[in-house]
Order: sequence, then C-alpha cells, then structure tokens
Amino acid sequence: MTPEETRARLLYRDGLMLVLDKPAGIAVHRGPKGGVSLEDDFDALRFGLPRKPALAHRLDRETSGCLVLGRHHKALEKLGLLFKQGKIAKTYWAVVEGGPEAADGLTDLPLGRLDKSRGWWMKPDPAGSPAQTRWRVLGRGEWRGRPVAWLALVPLTGRTHQLRVHCAAQGWPILGDAVYGEAPRAGGPPLHLHARRIEIPIAKAKPPVVVEAPAPAHMREALAACGYAPSEGARSAPDQEADLSGAASGVVS
Repeated sequence: MTPEETRARLLYRDGLMLVLDKPAGIAVHRGPKGGVSLEDDFDALRFGLPRKPALAHRLDRETSGCLVLGRHHKALEKLGLLFKQGKIAKTYWAVVEGGPEAADGLTDLPLGRLDKSRGWWMKPDPAGSPAQTRWRVLGRGEWRGRPVAWLALVPLTGRTHQLRVHCAAQGWPILGDAVYGEAPRAGGPPLHLHARRIEIPIAKAKPPVVVEAPAPAHMREALAACGYAPSEGARSAPDQEADLSGAASGVVS
C-alpha cells in the first residue's frame, strides 16, 4: 500500500498505540519464505517518532479488521502483557455455512496440532490445549443458494486458528475457509472472518479504548443476506454483542 493508503486504514491513534484496519489477504509479517507483508508499510505510521510501530499481536493472513500496534518499546511491553493476561477483549464477525440451531452458546473444545508437516494447521484434540469461544447469531439468510449465518465470535482463549476450527468442528465452517471448510483452494470466496471490535484497558484510571472496524467489502454481500445494513450495523450489532464480552491472547483467527 502507499503511505496514504496505509494511513487511511488507521482506526485509532494515541501516544502508546495504533489500531489499524488490516485488509484481508496480506500477511502481517514476512514468513520464512519472505514476501510482501503489512509490516513493510509501517514506516508511514511513525507520526514523528524515530522508529516505526510494531505488532502487538497477529491476525491470520486472510482475516481482516482490528490490528493493534505499539508505538515504542514500553508500549509494546504493556500491550504484550495485556494480551498475555487475557485482558484485551476481542469480537469477530464471521459468516458461516449453515449455522448453529441455537441463538448463542459456548464452544469448549481443546485444540492440538494436526501434524508437524502442516505447520499451523490445528484439529480438535481432547489432549490438546484448552480452547473456548462464545458465539451469538446476529442474523440468518441465504447466500448464492445456500443457508448462511452471521455470527459474533468472542475467543476466550487464544489458540491458533481457534475460531476457524471451532466453527468447522460444529458443522458450520466459516465461508471461504479452504483449510477447515470445503471452499476451493482457488476461485472460491475469500475467508469471511473479520476482527470487528477490540477493547484495550491501556490506562488504569480510564475506561478501555474501544475500537471497531467496518465490515470489509468482501463480506458485505453475505452479511447483507443475513440482514446486515451498513447504516445500521455500527449501531445495532454491538448492542447484540455486548454480553458476549471476553478476552483472548495470541493468534486466534
């Protein structure tokens, strides 16, 4: 992205941190094989500081939405501790295939590594690490001839690919998930998972900083099929999500 495009995606800024609206389809940092990453654009976000900001956590390549950056070393230490202690609450939006029968619930399903050759791929595993996700149905509909549901997902733990595995394991994979769902590797819809809202208690004497990322373009058609309206979403959806509060750390998408 150009510096102007990068700065246009800024959702929040103060002396300690930035919250960026991450686009889907780009890695937050370079992998072992290199390649383009979001970190390449962070120099445009210095805003007068001698060093560019750095990642306080990560989002999966195909996940869009709220991404927190620390503006200097002390800020990164503080944010890192908050994430580690599970004090930062995150709410994701997902459009899933089919959908749960109930209106809301808690998925309590331990996760483990699928196998060493699969890198970050995960699977339900009774002997794995504890993993919990609260969820609520925000709308239902039909998209391109198949039933779908719009969910709010709150990870209470921070396991790799937690939301994707939890949804798929219950029979309603996230739309566009080519790893845990049935979406094709090429030519299918993008992953419909969005880091919608984040609550950061950065200052002890002040309320948490609450930041929301607008629905990304690639999800709007399916969201609209479930009743989402851009003029209403920012007002109504958080009200429905309010009692789903929870926190998570690490890589969860």
